Amino acid sequence: MPELPEVETIARKLAPELIGRTIKEAELRWSRTLAIPSPKHFKEQIRGQKILGVSRRAKYLILHLSSFRLIIHLRMSGDLLLRSSTTEPEKHDRLILKLSGGKSLAFNDTRKFGRVWLTTAPEEILGNLGPEPFGADFTQEWLYAALHARRRQLKPLLLDQTFLGGLGNIYTDEALHRAKLHPLNLSDSVSKKQAQALYEAIRAVLKEGIRRNGASIDWVYRGGNFQNHFRVYDRAGKPCKVCGTTIKRITVGQRGTHFCPRCQPG
Repeated sequence: MPELPEVETIARKLAPELIGRTIKEAELRWSRTLAIPSPKHFKEQIRGQKILGVSRRAKYLILHLSSFRLIIHLRMSGDLLLRSSTTEPEKHDRLILKLSGGKSLAFNDTRKFGRVWLTTAPEEILGNLGPEPFGADFTQEWLYAALHARRRQLKPLLLDQTFLGGLGNIYTDEALHRAKLHPLNLSDSVSKKQAQALYEAIRAVLKEGIRRNGASIDWVYRGGNFQNHFRVYDRAGKPCKVCGTTIKRITVGQRGTHFCPRCQPG
């Protein structure tokens, strides 16, 4: 699943290509891709809308239109593809926006988990998200207090989008390793020094992920090379790049979790 760096990379690449174009028509090829409104209203409302901006909130990509926000969550297998308007649709295209200037934007989603919202009230979709890791409200002090306001294992808590927006399996494992924290540690056991290390690790690993255009680990997202710089994720059985200890893989909250037993003692 694309995480914050992958979605940020997509947003940055699409922005100069999309801003200023007008949506001439929408072709909805699988109705359940659309969360709101109804397919009929969607096609009517989006026609003629000008794309004014492209942004990201957590793992959501947002197109700022003349009168609406088009919010897209890629989920497990979604991708956004800019093509010539004369290009034939692909098998897994679920939504195609035909744009001015001879272009089209296709939402391609093999596993059909992705969702799209067209709304004038984006806070109804995004309002429950936790702080943005690069936002002003994400501070060392906030993180320490928020960790101690809960009593949960670190890995599931960091994956909870209502706690902190944007982290997924990859970047959580990488951040915990950099912070030298075991994924099963309880959040309210984290010291102020450890919270500072985790804060710095989260921001550092996300910045590196963005700098490397994200990680390409499956058939969906193939834009970056951060996968070549993983310290623990997907490296079970291999030596830790810091201390040489064999990386272990366990299951935490039904998610494969990678850590170094020496760097991250329980």
